[in-house]
Order: sequence, then structure tokens, then C-alpha cells
Amino acid sequence: MGIIDRITPEGQRFYAELAQLDKLEVRIGFQAGEASSEDGVDICDIAAWNEMGTEHTPARPFMRQTVDNNEDKIMSFCANQAKGIGSGGSAQDVYKKIGVFGKGLVQQTIESGNFAPNAPSTIRKKGSAKPLIDTGQMRQSVNYVI
Repeated sequence: MGIIDRITPEGQRFYAELAQLDKLEVRIGFQAGEASSEDGVDICDIAAWNEMGTEHTPARPFMRQTVDNNEDKIMSFCANQAKGIGSGGSAQDVYKKIGVFGKGLVQQTIESGNFAPNAPSTIRKKGSAKPLIDTGQMRQSVNYVI
């Protein structure tokens, strides 16, 4: 008599959630059309100009610095969250937690990153030498989507 192997309902749920982990993704940053500055410029564009720099402003790569400076922390966090699937968690829950975590890291980098200071003309206009922080709108606009 052969051995019959059956997957329990919990095992089926587990494999379904693993498939969702593979199918879904979380994107952390700025979504076009979600927020705009007081003068109507999309915050996504402002973030890109700051990240990459423009003809008139230096690059202030807050997104790249976030990943580069936190790579081990990010990998560890993601691995720990994925373990939650085994204890009844869902792929959506995992990605929500990763999204909130990543959003916080980006916001922290905007606040405390090591960037080229503002130009004297910007300091006069803004009243501060600290780049990326003016109204706080860009920092507040960091988000994630699954």
C-alpha cells in the first residue's frame, strides 16, 4: 500500500500566500498625480529632480542613499516579515509592513541625509541651508503601493 500525501487546508493557504508574495510587489516612493506643490508641480517630479539633479541644482539622492545606507537592515526586515506567512500572515500584510518600513527609511533620509547644501539664493528665499526640507510636503508625500 502506497503512502498518500495530502496538503492540509492550512498548507494550501500557505502555498497560496507564497504565490502571492511572488506575484505582488511593493513600490516605495512617490506616485505621479498623488500630490502637488502649492504652485501645482507634481511632487513626483520634484522628488525626481532632487534625486537626479537638474541643470541648476545638484543631485540629492535621498532614494539611493536610503537603499545604499540601509541594505542589510532592509534585507533582514524583509526576511523576517516573510516568515510571518508561516504563522498565518498574508502576503498583503507582509508588503504593508515592508511599505511602512521603507517609507519611514526614506523620510528619515530626507530629514538627515548628507546632501549638498542649498545655494545662497535658495537660503535667502527659504531661510534654511538644509535641502529637501521646506514645507515638509515632499517628506509627507513619500508613500507605498502594493
